[in-house]
Amino acid sequence: MHTELKTAEPKAPSIPVSKVWRTTKSFIFWSYERGTIQYDVMVTLILLFVFFSPRLINFNDRPVERNPHSSGVVIYPDGKGEFIYQVEARAVPSGDDASVRAALLRVIEPISGGVAISRYETVKDNHGHVVAYRVWIQRE
Repeated sequence: MHTELKTAEPKAPSIPVSKVWRTTKSFIFWSYERGTIQYDVMVTLILLFVFFSPRLINFNDRPVERNPHSSGVVIYPDGKGEFIYQVEARAVPSGDDASVRAALLRVIEPISGGVAISRYETVKDNHGHVVAYRVWIQRE
């Protein structure tokens, strides 16, 4: 007596999957091997996006325009936890006290942010010409 045992394998539910969906799914999960045409197409699409998207999409990542004129500013501590800014005189036009303070703020604020000038003094050379301004500031 010879008996044969037949077991039925459970079948997966048959959901119709179109070829387009399978292809899309394989691209999303990156299931192609290197060297296949599909892999090369995916890499080419990625490279095209990387190199051409900055020309087509405005990412608003331009550098911030800084103070257009170059000015020599030296910053050093005053020993009390604050800083003294020494600004070259050529960056500040001569004038009355208010215009000098405004010009000093235009030079210092791009460097340190919102500040207020506590006081300032002129630094002169041997001939009495103003070569720099020492500025004591307070954070706002």
